Amino acid sequence: MIASLRGTCIDVSGSAVVVEVGGVGYAVTVTPAHALTMRHGSEVFLRTAMIVREDEHLLFGFESTDALQVFDLLRSVSGVGPKSALGVLAHMDPAQIANAVASEDDAAFRKVSGIGPKTAKLITVALSGKLVAFEQAPTTAVGSHTAAHPAAVDVVSALIGLGWRDDAAQSAVDAVVANDPGAAAMGTQALLRAALGTLRPAGAGR
Repeated sequence: MIASLRGTCIDVSGSAVVVEVGGVGYAVTVTPAHALTMRHGSEVFLRTAMIVREDEHLLFGFESTDALQVFDLLRSVSGVGPKSALGVLAHMDPAQIANAVASEDDAAFRKVSGIGPKTAKLITVALSGKLVAFEQAPTTAVGSHTAAHPAAVDVVSALIGLGWRDDAAQSAVDAVVANDPGAAAMGTQALLRAALGTLRPAGAGR
């Protein structure tokens, strides 16, 4: 069982990355926002879940232990495979997932590709009481508009990982969510592109 990887990122394509450890390249699937924080030649550390099937061995990587634990809990729900579980984490962070389950907000899960109404409802029922440790009240560090979008926290983290200041990243996402009529329908990648568009003219790097 491969529980974690520390090595050099040698390839990034979409949500797939290759991490070289001791001369061996490991193909790992991560969320799109997480992949955008990595660069060729940079050192990375991933907590991983290894899925073994008859015809393939799959590795899924995460930035935090919380994300890995929530991924495993999501996979325990009937009808939720590893790709769907990762899809949920691409839209919401562990605290948002826990809060959605606590409030029985199955609509939050229906927004994820591959999660239908029945499965979304089953997630809130099956995981009830199992995510208490991850529940979190909104913090003042995140703008009100940012907190209102399910993908915003991941996008802010991705922007920070790409070199922008915390306040600049949050302001950019807040601006898109507040001013773009189509923001509510944006997924992680679309919101990230829109936020980058507001930052690019200002050159707001560190």
